[in-house]
Amino acid sequence: MNSSEVTIFVVEDDASIRFGLEEVLRSEGFQVVSCDDGGKAIQGISEALPDLVVLDVMLPNRSGYEVASELRKGGCRVPILMLTAKGEEMDKIVGLNAGADDYVTKPFAVNELLARIRALLRRTCDWADETNGQPLADSPSELEIGNASVDLRNYEIKVGEEVTSLTPKELELIRFLVEHRGVVLSRDEILEKVWGVKYFGTTRTLDQCVAQIRKKIGDHGRTPEFLLTVHGVGYKLV
Repeated sequence: MNSSEVTIFVVEDDASIRFGLEEVLRSEGFQVVSCDDGGKAIQGISEALPDLVVLDVMLPNRSGYEVASELRKGGCRVPILMLTAKGEEMDKIVGLNAGADDYVTKPFAVNELLARIRALLRRTCDWADETNGQPLADSPSELEIGNASVDLRNYEIKVGEEVTSLTPKELELIRFLVEHRGVVLSRDEILEKVWGVKYFGTTRTLDQCVAQIRKKIGDHGRTPEFLLTVHGVGYKLV
C-alpha cells in the first residue's frame, strides 16, 4: 500500500495546527479527513474508516483521552498518534493507557511526526512493500504466553474464558518479545524496534505498556512468571 491509499483522520481544534497538518500530510500523498471536536470524532472516525488517527489531547466536548478510550472499547484497532502540548510524563502515560499507540509533544518537528506516522503504518497496517499489503503466508495467527493465547488477527488475548482487546502497539510488543523469547532485551532496543524511530522520551512509555500486557495475560503479580524485568537492562519473555 502506498501513501495515496492511506487515509489519516486528524482531530485538532486549533485551526492553524489542523490546517498545517492537513497540508503536510497531503503533500506527502496521504488522504486526509479532519474534525475539530472530540464529541464528533468517534462518529467521524467510524464513518471515514481511516488507517491512522492523529488525535489532540485538549479538545472541546470530549478529551483525546476519552476519544481514544471509547474507540478501543468499541473494538476500533486503528493506530492512534496522540498530540500533547504539555509534555508531562503523566499525560503521555494516561494517553497510552487510554489506547494511544504513540505520541508527539507540541511543538513538534514535522519530520518526527511523519517518521512516527510511517512507523505506525508499517507495523499496524501491513504497509511494508515486501508483504504487498497482506500478511505473510507463513505468519502464525496465534501466539502462546503461559496460559494466555494471543490472537494476532483479532488483536485479542484470551485467558480461560476471558477475552481482552489489545492495542496495535501492545500487539507489536508481544510479537517482538515472542520472536526473541528467552533473550534479554534492553529498553532502548525494544523502543527502537517496536516504536520504530529514535525515541525522544523516557522508558516509562515502555514500562507502562509492559504493565498493561502483564495485566492482560494474568502475569501482573509481585513476581511475574513469563514477562520478566531484568533490572538495569530491560525485559525477557520466558
